[in-house]
Amino acid sequence: MSTDDELYNRYVNGERHAGDELLLRYDNMLVAYINSLVGNLYDAEDLMIESFTAIFADKPKINPGNFKAYLFRIAHNKACKLLKHRNRLKLVTMPNETDITDDEQISAAAREETRAETLIAKGLTPEEAIWNDERNKILHQCLERIAPQYREALWLLYGTGLSHEQAAKILGCNRKRINNLITNGKIRLRSELEKEGIAYEDI
Repeated sequence: MSTDDELYNRYVNGERHAGDELLLRYDNMLVAYINSLVGNLYDAEDLMIESFTAIFADKPKINPGNFKAYLFRIAHNKACKLLKHRNRLKLVTMPNETDITDDEQISAAAREETRAETLIAKGLTPEEAIWNDERNKILHQCLERIAPQYREALWLLYGTGLSHEQAAKILGCNRKRINNLITNGKIRLRSELEKEGIAYEDI
């Protein structure tokens, strides 16, 4: 399998399909990360596309081994910009069930079905797949209940596989700060998981 560097260099040199491979490699991961920041799947999908577009259009020079970190840094900045825009709008109303459109309900149902099929395809029994899926839902709910700075740090390290150094660059902080965020984030996540009857070690 080609590395990120190889695919990006091929794209820069005119191989359009190499960019498509990078998109397929990181689109779901990037959407999940952005969604953890902005709390809206549709905004997350839009920002994912904008992040890739920024790279594919400008074709910046990226140091070897840093494509993923560069991509997530762009996504982080775009998510922060969106959140600042929301704050400026000073929205005071919250969506309720009547605000959810039929298309959104259908899309959500389709994602649930696809996730279940994926788990079963990995060799899990239907019962195991249901438990695995339910546990993941609880994990995401618990992540939503901890402070945003802890949630983002945990996502960057464990949701994307980035290193401490890469995560620190994305967040614009030093190694000591990222270590503190991870440590405190784990403590708070553990507490939330225990409230749901799930041991942190089981995740």
